[in-house]
Amino acid sequence: MPAPPSQPRRTTAIILLDGIVATARAARRTLARRGKGSRLAQVAGAAALGVLLATAYSAVTVLRTPARLTPVAVEPPPDLVGPEAPATGTPGRQPESASATPRASTHSATTAPTAAPPATPPPAGAPSAPTTPPPAPAALRADFAVEDNALLSYGAAVTITNPGTAGATDWRLVIVLPRESLEVGSVTGARASRDGATWTFTPDGSTATVPGRGSVRVTFRVSGAAISATPRACTIDGAACTGLPS
Repeated sequence: MPAPPSQPRRTTAIILLDGIVATARAARRTLARRGKGSRLAQVAGAAALGVLLATAYSAVTVLRTPARLTPVAVEPPPDLVGPEAPATGTPGRQPESASATPRASTHSATTAPTAAPPATPPPAGAPSAPTTPPPAPAALRADFAVEDNALLSYGAAVTITNPGTAGATDWRLVIVLPRESLEVGSVTGARASRDGATWTFTPDGSTATVPGRGSVRVTFRVSGAAISATPRACTIDGAACTGLPS
């Protein structure tokens, strides 16, 4: 046999409401029995019954919604709130802090290109980087030739050639005549000096440098017939000349 359904639990508001309603019904029956009384007594009884019902309704409303009697929280003025003042508002909700860490941006920051550092000049007095030395001058060559022959003199020319690519300077041409009595004059392309029968020629301004793959000429005139006054020796920087008669 199924158990009878349980009665719902009666709350304090229900109990109070039932008591007030029972009191109102008893008062109403009492006024009905005394209906023959004075008109003033009936009006007073009706007013008392209305006050009783209004009070019952107010009490039930308060008991059912007690939150309506909760005092409203008043927040203090902003200038009185310190850094440690408790937050007010709805219970269970954490206030947002003004100093909260901002969320990281989803956009990646663009990194600026790093500028290259300026070149540092070498300190004063520092040795410079080694450079390729210029090529050494090649050995010069000289060729002797008799250009014109007279009865008592002849004209001679010595062509100095540089077979290398670098210019040559400070060359030295030496001619040895067969006798000390022979003289040398009309010199061009060099300066001449003598020591007995030996004549030394050094470059002047026009032949100071023998260019690479180039040549210079030295001319002079010797007193005496070529048949008996041709040089016995000719050298350029110690190397024998070519073209001397045998």
